[in-house]
Amino acid sequence: MGLSDESVSPFQINIVPMIDAIFSLLAFFIISTLYLTPSEGLPVNLPKAVTAQTLRQTQINVTISADGKIALNRQPIELQKLEDRVRALVRPNAESLVVINADERVVYGRVVSVMDRLNQVKGVKLALAAQKQ
Repeated sequence: MGLSDESVSPFQINIVPMIDAIFSLLAFFIISTLYLTPSEGLPVNLPKAVTAQTLRQTQINVTISADGKIALNRQPIELQKLEDRVRALVRPNAESLVVINADERVVYGRVVSVMDRLNQVKGVKLALAAQKQ
């Protein structure tokens, strides 16, 4: 007595578990990249603010350290040269965002003098950096 060929089921590959694993990895990487915030300026102790927002556009970074030294895109610069250097970075007929990363211990007058210089550049929009509380 022989066995019939009808009882033998054909071989199948089930890829559903593999798809589940790939989607789980994809979700993990997407969610983890949302929490990465690039530090564009020099390391300073930013003040905290409840209404702080993350910006997702190209920007020019001006950093004022606790001792009052100024850096433009991580390069040290004097206050007198700041206006000309920023003007060279601004694209014509386009609005550029300049983010001021001022340490929380910086003298208020120093921040105002930097903002005054930057406001003289046409096409510049200013923003102050803060940590989300």
